[in-house]
Amino acid sequence: MQPMPAHRRPKLSDAAGVSAGGGDDRLSALPDDLLIHILLKLQDAPVAARTSVLARRWRRVWALLPELHFPDGTDSDGIRAALAVHDAPAISLLSVAAIKATPESVAAWLPIDACRLSGVLDFRNRGTMDETSAASPLKLPCFQNATKVVLDLDSIGLTLPPSGIFTRLAELVLTSIHLHGPCSISDVVSSSRCPSLQRLVVSSVKGLDKFTIHSESLLELVLSGLPGLHQLNVVALALKDLAVRGCFTDALNRGQHIANISAPQLVTLDWKSSYDPSSVQLGEMAHLQQLTTQYLIVYGQYVFSAHNRHCLMLLQRFDHIRRLVLYLVYAPLQVNGRFLMEEMTNFPNITSLTLNVVACSHSFGASSFHVLSMSSGVRELEIRLVDLPSEHEALASVCQSGCICAEPSNWETKELVLHCLKEVVISGLRGTEHELAFVKRLFNWTTVLKRMTVNFRVSMTESKAKELRQQLLSFSRPRICMKFLQHGKACSFD
Repeated sequence: MQPMPAHRRPKLSDAAGVSAGGGDDRLSALPDDLLIHILLKLQDAPVAARTSVLARRWRRVWALLPELHFPDGTDSDGIRAALAVHDAPAISLLSVAAIKATPESVAAWLPIDACRLSGVLDFRNRGTMDETSAASPLKLPCFQNATKVVLDLDSIGLTLPPSGIFTRLAELVLTSIHLHGPCSISDVVSSSRCPSLQRLVVSSVKGLDKFTIHSESLLELVLSGLPGLHQLNVVALALKDLAVRGCFTDALNRGQHIANISAPQLVTLDWKSSYDPSSVQLGEMAHLQQLTTQYLIVYGQYVFSAHNRHCLMLLQRFDHIRRLVLYLVYAPLQVNGRFLMEEMTNFPNITSLTLNVVACSHSFGASSFHVLSMSSGVRELEIRLVDLPSEHEALASVCQSGCICAEPSNWETKELVLHCLKEVVISGLRGTEHELAFVKRLFNWTTVLKRMTVNFRVSMTESKAKELRQQLLSFSRPRICMKFLQHGKACSFD
């Protein structure tokens, strides 16, 4: 910690080291810098302020803290009062966790912080807001010296500053905000006003139908939960990572959305939104190493087939990708449904494949076989067996005898040679009949496999894990190194 400038230190009593009660107080005899270090450990600005009752020596020490943390439900008047008497030359971190804050209550303290913040502002609001709060927006000041701003407002309305430059801002995160004009987010985040911006996250933001960014510094851009977005333009020559998730939904329903991406240095692309080459222009991406697509529905009717087509068109956009991440999802199976994976007829050349399988206790052998049959040159394979989120568990259908997931059954006997596959990682293994049947076939398909790592399901008992270990070892070959993990640690079966 840098020493506190002498001219900023409070005037302390000549009797420092003597408590208000007159007894010895060795703690108070410590230098300011060390006392400040102690108070920072409290992680709570109101508690730190209450140490002023200990002795005269402590009365102003808390006001020199470079970091201020206000926990859940701290009164806005208390925040404003604390900032008003705060005596440090700069604030390196201001963290506020509010409950049902209103634009008026935030406006009482936010401008005080703007001029002295030289580091991070992290403001998160919780509690359902009424329409009045969204309609009377908070005016965001320009944080000229801030390096990071995180605003999670739970639908509080927000207007962005029409002027000023965020000179040092490297990271901006906007979540659950209702944007109001006249200044658009496009005006603020481009290089002319954010010359140092490297990471931008815009998530679940209302009032955003068009977004344009021209940035020379941006390295990572995440756009998620923006169904109303129908026009996206990105010109970012240094951009390395781009994620576009859950966007364009409303525009897709109207039959139109337009995206133009110019990011020639892009390394990873996570595109979990609709894609059509006639309306989405991705530009030249010669350096792309990893692609994550929208999920594929394995069985279903025509409506699911139309959904899958967006993913398949995106795959056709690329000839070669080092790593591909696919999601295979088993929606509620229908009697009249059909196997949709056969519509996937070509694949980019890949060396590493990650399959996130949401099988809902169904057999995932046919779908995985189909993907692997078009990825015979893959060297690394990761299979993640994923459960539905708890709020969607009711959608899972029960796998019964004669279930459609058993079709087509030729994957159980048809030959497949994965002549380059050397390493396999399987996560979330429960040891079901369907899982073991697939793993057994996987060993038969490989010819040069060297390592397989199995991460058992977290809730699995040690006895069950030991039993599964013996079964999997019986499938393996002597030259394959088998490793078993639970909770991220090697299993011990002594």
